[in-house]
Amino acid sequence: MNLHTLVKSPGLKDKMKRLGRGNGGKGNYSGKGLKGQKARSGTSIPAYFAGGQTPLYMRLPKLKGFKRYYKLREQIQIVNL
Repeated sequence: MNLHTLVKSPGLKDKMKRLGRGNGGKGNYSGKGLKGQKARSGTSIPAYFAGGQTPLYMRLPKLKGFKRYYKLREQIQIVNL
């Protein structure tokens, strides 16, 4: 490897999008779009929100009861040789 054989990475020249700089430094709403709930500061929709329909965690069947730990693991027999 020599200095004259080095090449730049393909994505190195791409300009990064500057976020969070207001309406000035190529912000124009800071990459959040125009208006709406997601464009406001400090408010967001939780990841589990399903747009008004019944959430997934409420649609899944509930598991009743519990299982004892000692019934689940194997019974080990000690054998002296």
